[in-house]
Amino acid sequence: MKTKKILKIVMGVIIFFTLPSLLFFGFVYFKYNEDLPAGQQGPQADALAHKMLQALNHEAYLETNYIEWTFKNRHHYQWQKNENTCMVHWKDYKVDLNLNNPSLSKAFVHNFEVQGEQASEYIATALGYFNNDSFWLVAPYKIFDPGTERRLVKWNNQEALLVTYTTGGTTPGDSYLWLLDTNNKPVKFRMWVDILPIGGLEASWNDWTTTESGAILPTFHEMLFLGIKMNDVVGKE
Repeated sequence: MKTKKILKIVMGVIIFFTLPSLLFFGFVYFKYNEDLPAGQQGPQADALAHKMLQALNHEAYLETNYIEWTFKNRHHYQWQKNENTCMVHWKDYKVDLNLNNPSLSKAFVHNFEVQGEQASEYIATALGYFNNDSFWLVAPYKIFDPGTERRLVKWNNQEALLVTYTTGGTTPGDSYLWLLDTNNKPVKFRMWVDILPIGGLEASWNDWTTTESGAILPTFHEMLFLGIKMNDVVGKE
């Protein structure tokens, strides 16, 4: 077979698989992409943030010492919140994560502890998983974390709360616009985050469960055509 014909076949295969993806991305980008809205920092923004926390029984969350959940049937967490440690399981790996000092964490493969560079790799992976997956569980309670900025935004003639994380986590600089119901309970947020090329994508926050400790936590989010499921959500004092 001539080289020119082979190149034509290869290019045809590439176009066949990439063109639909590019068209889909273009459709989503022009339909959903929005600029980060402007807002006003100050007492009014903080007042709305406190109303949001009150609607979710923030005091009960503060008194919750243990949280357990499974993220998308892939990552399993046993978070000793009062000690700031978490056991993270995925596939054949397990990391006893020390969130105050990740260097003190321990990593295991098939329940055998590993050391050195291999351990560091698994610990970093577990920390990345925890930062992402716990955010989808407890993000509403993090709106007054150190390094956060809160702004009051008018969105579709209603008050909304824009929270920007200037430090901490895996991707500092990310912003989330919380949209609330008439009782100030979150129903969705819009995201302007480093890992997404489209600004303003929306995810639902409306499938809540009240745990044994009284903390109110979500069990499902919907984003575009995707679902993000939290199974076996447990919260105890």
